[in-house]
Amino acid sequence: MLLENKNAVIYGGGGSIGGAVARAFAREGARVHLAGRTRKSLEEVADAIRAAGGTAETDQVDALDEEAVDRHADAVAERAGSLDISFNLISYAEVQGTPLAEMALADFERPVHNAVRTMFLTSRAAARHMMRQKSGVILAFGGYGDPPRNHYMGGFQVAFGAVESLRRNLACELGPHGIRVLTLQTGGVPETIPEGFEWGKAITEEIAGHTMLGRAASLADVGNVAVFAASDLARSMTATALNITGGSVID
Repeated sequence: MLLENKNAVIYGGGGSIGGAVARAFAREGARVHLAGRTRKSLEEVADAIRAAGGTAETDQVDALDEEAVDRHADAVAERAGSLDISFNLISYAEVQGTPLAEMALADFERPVHNAVRTMFLTSRAAARHMMRQKSGVILAFGGYGDPPRNHYMGGFQVAFGAVESLRRNLACELGPHGIRVLTLQTGGVPETIPEGFEWGKAITEEIAGHTMLGRAASLADVGNVAVFAASDLARSMTATALNITGGSVID
């Protein structure tokens, strides 16, 4: 049990990636606190965790709302006794497929604004409790990397770059308090593509084709690496990214 007695907050816990991470954390003994805007999807993940013998709680939280984020983090720490892991996996409402030269300003800046705002708010809320504990792990998702050719990313890749810059600052300031800050860097997770999506197969093949291993990270891979990053096995790791791109990004 790598995360036994740890309290983990997962924003966007009802999504495909958030759910995978939540199930992996619970499997390793963490008490999982799922936060998101849609109660139904949160409860589905929580029910699966409980059915497998894990512990999960759900709260309806808008991770872009300052007061809601602070109130939720305070409530988790009070009722659970600690806040040990924070992982923000919400979607950024990005628009892809439109060239930058043709994109509306609002569509470009929305994911950048949302990504930086939510990462700042959730990290700050967690850090205030972790600083008192002298321990904790804050995880980000996405990472740096060159934008793929022949695909119009809009502000999405820019958002990841902005989050990486914030992650560096957080790691620098929070390290002296025993808090680690890491990114899980992926080149895309094909299992997150909606079933029946017209271009799903082509995108899956493209993602795998850019890797050295000939395969992309799975949801299970993301969950397993998140467990490692949050556990004491990675106690000497901070201020860096865990590269799970299969070699599509070379460090």
